[in-house]
Amino acid sequence: MTKIVIMWTIVQGYCLLTVQAHFPHLRPAPCKEAPAGSECEAAGSSQEAFLYTGLYLIALGTSGVKAALPALGADQFDDKDPSEAGKVSSFFNWFLFSLTIGSIVGLTLIVWINTEVGWDWAFVVCSISVLAAIFVVFLGKSFYRHNVPQGSPILRFLQVFVASIRNRKLPLPVNANELHEIRDKEAAIPYEILEKTDQFRFLDRAAIIRNDTIASISTNQQGPWRLCTVTQVEETKILIRMLPIILSTIFMATCMAQLQTFSIQQSITMDSQFLGFKIPGPSIPVIPLLFMFFFIPFYERVFVPLARKITGIPTGIRHLQRIGIGLVLTAASMAIAGFVETRRKNVAIKHNMVDSTEPLPISVFWLGFQFCVFGMGDIFTLVGLLEFFYAESSAGMKSLSTAIAWCAIAFGYFTSTVVVTVVNKASGGWLASNNLNKDKLDYFYWLLSVLSVLNFGFYLVCASWYRYKNVEIHQNDALEEKVDMAREA
Repeated sequence: MTKIVIMWTIVQGYCLLTVQAHFPHLRPAPCKEAPAGSECEAAGSSQEAFLYTGLYLIALGTSGVKAALPALGADQFDDKDPSEAGKVSSFFNWFLFSLTIGSIVGLTLIVWINTEVGWDWAFVVCSISVLAAIFVVFLGKSFYRHNVPQGSPILRFLQVFVASIRNRKLPLPVNANELHEIRDKEAAIPYEILEKTDQFRFLDRAAIIRNDTIASISTNQQGPWRLCTVTQVEETKILIRMLPIILSTIFMATCMAQLQTFSIQQSITMDSQFLGFKIPGPSIPVIPLLFMFFFIPFYERVFVPLARKITGIPTGIRHLQRIGIGLVLTAASMAIAGFVETRRKNVAIKHNMVDSTEPLPISVFWLGFQFCVFGMGDIFTLVGLLEFFYAESSAGMKSLSTAIAWCAIAFGYFTSTVVVTVVNKASGGWLASNNLNKDKLDYFYWLLSVLSVLNFGFYLVCASWYRYKNVEIHQNDALEEKVDMAREA
């Protein structure tokens, strides 16, 4: 039900944008041509408020959907059932495939409606599409598997830190079994009990049983801010171990943002004719999506079964290996982008078109080389991240972990602006001109390639340091009954 409410927020945002695009008085007046150039009227405060309200509603709803939907879909498979081994990985592959199809439609059909019919009708189509999605989700509501919520994972993390600080002066017991853990079959314990690990031993103090708290434990009077279970401590350790992996994948999103931004500018200067049809600049990012559209089924139906026979791993390769391959492909795509930009500039120089606004005699499909490699890298890294965070997280923090994967990508887009600013200042203006034929975009791409290689080295260190979780006991009988009751409800 929560997901439906979140999706309804997206509909409200699109409705506001539709209204603003339809009624002229809700947006600034069109620019007027003048001898010195175009004269444009600034938007009023109410017009800006109307626009940003719609945009932020869409952003709010989209963030909720992206955080909840992957975990909901993966929860439909039982990871303890051998017959369903590897199906969670397949779900994430097809999840990205569905996102790819939606993006292709958005960059082709919606862009065409924007340019040929109008922004208002484009937003109407988007609103209807989200309404249809809400209807489909509602139809399947009674068939979904629902995991019983175990409270806020963020609150459990804070409890571990507070309890460990309170017990900082207590010695750790030699025997790990002396630490607090609930193994009562009738107790509402988490989905699984995690084995104790030796990393971040300071946090183990949160599970130390004090002599003055034994009686309170037996009567369930000990508060969670004073005493935590080993599983709760290990949940916190898992999140800490994931942080370096998250940091090492942010730069890939930065490269993605740069590639999408500058590739559109490059496409404007190139020949975009295809079978007598001129490809709009905003539709250029559809090129990597088309590669992904064909490569994802190949990866799922050909690569994974073949790799499974060689490695014996249900997913073909391990999650961290998949992420690493994506990061290598990202570095390669940046290097290829640098060579393609060098060729584009050479064409401009050869035909004396450096200052010309006419399209250069070079096909826009030259950009397809860098897009192809980057699209494959996106398949490896993005799906690998979602699958890694979901598989390694405990039952109570799977939605949070998949949300963190999207946060890493979003943060990469924010840092892209910082990268451009820093590079411009340090290089004396590689990207300062409004003319790509005079800029040093090829140097910038090669710099990103070198930084991607260094980032991959950092990732290798983080991946080798990471310790996969060990599950001691799976879901108990008491919790199984609660899950069954939740499904029936």
